[in-house]
Amino acid sequence: MDPLISRRALNRATLDRQLLLRRAALPVVDVVERLGGLQAQTPHTWYTGLWNRIEGFEPASASALLESRALVRVALQRSTIHLVSARDCLAMRPLLQVVTERMTRTTFGRRLAGVDLDELAATGRALLSARPMTFAELGRALAERWPGNDPHALGQGVRWLVPLAQVPPRGLWGRSGPVAHAPADTWLGSPEVPAMTAAELVRRYLAAFGPATVKDAQTWSGLTRLAEVVEGLDLVRFRDEDGRTYHDLPDAPRPGEDVPAPVRLMYDFDNLFLSHADRTRVITERGRAALGAFTGTNVVPRLLLVDGFAAGDWTVARARGVSTLTLHRWEPIARLDEAEAEARRLLEFLAPGDAHRVAVLDGPSISAA
Repeated sequence: MDPLISRRALNRATLDRQLLLRRAALPVVDVVERLGGLQAQTPHTWYTGLWNRIEGFEPASASALLESRALVRVALQRSTIHLVSARDCLAMRPLLQVVTERMTRTTFGRRLAGVDLDELAATGRALLSARPMTFAELGRALAERWPGNDPHALGQGVRWLVPLAQVPPRGLWGRSGPVAHAPADTWLGSPEVPAMTAAELVRRYLAAFGPATVKDAQTWSGLTRLAEVVEGLDLVRFRDEDGRTYHDLPDAPRPGEDVPAPVRLMYDFDNLFLSHADRTRVITERGRAALGAFTGTNVVPRLLLVDGFAAGDWTVARARGVSTLTLHRWEPIARLDEAEAEARRLLEFLAPGDAHRVAVLDGPSISAA
């Protein structure tokens, strides 16, 4: 029988691999690759994800890497925008292309009826290679060739058929710009990078998020039918209290469940919360009930980790040169002084020129708005 692994042991293993037990003194690109990328559809909140994980992180360093194209924001896992290295973009996208195809066909397939997809891809690539465009601009340009079709659907068709990078200044620290796109291979200079296999992707996933179930890996990637891939790998297995089977790399770190976990203030789309089918390794029953307050609100909370589990969320407001970070605790926090100290450090990162204030309120932030 496979050895038993507890919920806290899963928690500590995942936090360790996500560099959340201690900050790492590693280059930004190395950290982004180790994490399997950071979900980054917002232009700036993912900088906090790197601040949580890199000792002495300077946002200008990541911003410069976006400008130099060593990092890129592109649709990958789950067909969502991720910050990845240039080489991971080119290696992962061919394998994950099917995820974007599936989602685009489901949503826009009927509105692309009668459009030659090869011609759409070639036309879209030519337009975006000439200059980066927003989807609205691209749709209008494509509608000149296909006047009977929905311009938005035409633009999304190109997003499916041609891997597209979101280009700076969008995403640069302290700056912004239109959500403009260019063909990823053109933007990155088309270096020769072999396409990643499903087995390689699963191993990368386990290194960043394991131990994990097959469903967990499928949730993170958006791929299906990974059971046969997992069975072909040299992995160790565990079972939890409910009998579910977890797979892991044989030599991956699995710290003891009593290893201390520091307070962390996570950003809104952190993959720690999005990369497992079962989120109980970081979300307790009480936490799940508190998250219910955000259902249907279009608000994605920024979660507060205490002892490795979500114990609240946090918000920041700025007025008259004062930035206030409010900790919204969902339950009593035994280490409130540690949480307040971490909140002040985060304010120094987010708003170095402001005066800083930390407040504490009870209950989820959505009910306090």
